[in-house]
Amino acid sequence: MAKVGALFKIFTDEGKLDEVTDEIKKELKPQDIRSEELAFGIKVIKALFVFEDSEVGSSSIEEKLKKVKGVSEVEVEQESLI
Repeated sequence: MAKVGALFKIFTDEGKLDEVTDEIKKELKPQDIRSEELAFGIKVIKALFVFEDSEVGSSSIEEKLKKVKGVSEVEVEQESLI
């Protein structure tokens, strides 16, 4: 089976960046996670998930991310076979 890599851009409520990052690490266990400055002091979380093509879809991961307390918006930034 092919593996898929999906990079998500996660926007948080003001002042919740560290809390949301910790919760995502703990609950969803991404391959990589980091914060990145978007513009004018606004930071977003970038989280990379790798999964089997047949197991899970990026939409199910996106739904789980949206349920994390403090997340205001989630976008799939990139998705590709690896």
